[in-house]
Amino acid sequence: MERATLKLRGAAQRHAAAVDTARRAVEWNGAWVPVSQLSLDVPVSGTVYGTLLNYQGALAALGGAVHEPPYQEPPKAPILYIKPANTHIACGMPIPCPHGVDALEMGAALGIVMGRPATRVPPSEALSYVHGYTIVNDVSIPHASYYRPAIREKARDGFCPIGPWVVHREAVPNPDDVGIRVYVNRELRQENTTRNLIRAVPQLIADVTEFMTLSAGDVLLVGVPEGAPLAAVGDTVRIEIDHIGALQNAIVPEQAQAMGVRA
Repeated sequence: MERATLKLRGAAQRHAAAVDTARRAVEWNGAWVPVSQLSLDVPVSGTVYGTLLNYQGALAALGGAVHEPPYQEPPKAPILYIKPANTHIACGMPIPCPHGVDALEMGAALGIVMGRPATRVPPSEALSYVHGYTIVNDVSIPHASYYRPAIREKARDGFCPIGPWVVHREAVPNPDDVGIRVYVNRELRQENTTRNLIRAVPQLIADVTEFMTLSAGDVLLVGVPEGAPLAAVGDTVRIEIDHIGALQNAIVPEQAQAMGVRA
């Protein structure tokens, strides 16, 4: 049993709750309630920052292209982008697939939720600024270039499921050693670990806060592993991260999502 923060749809405030990450259940009014029986909302309120090429395999996948135009050389600092508020949806909500797009990339990411403002934080103190951790699906339309911000491919409505909750930082003994698994229709399609990060979590926080302040409630994604699996309309995607739980969403046609269909 772990301490966590969650938000029910229609509630004005987020709630502290006990959760069983293995059973994917919440203790509510003295009983254990499965996540599937709850109508959850997005459990965070701040800005969500994504990080590109922070897995060793993701950078290696570029091969020699990283030394050619437009890149010229491997990145010397974190490559960040924003998943704006219109992309945020909760666990159980449908991911809209735009008309004419055959499949979407499922970007499994550990989300670091900040607990207090962080500016120029040294790595040795970085984790003390963390409130907790959540699961994020950094959904994208497949695209090749990392050079320019892929707004059209990454910032569409519903392209950032988050949840199901935020576990307190004590629940994750070492954020640099957690397993990540992606299932599409219950079939394991991807497995990786944060041991393969280029910048470990404390170093990533330090490098980012060297040039910008992260505020309480902001979410910093550690990155997406190489080989993000594809999923299409009708598929159900579940991302599991050790010590946190599982984030599950189904993919529906964009027009169905606009009509209020729930996964």
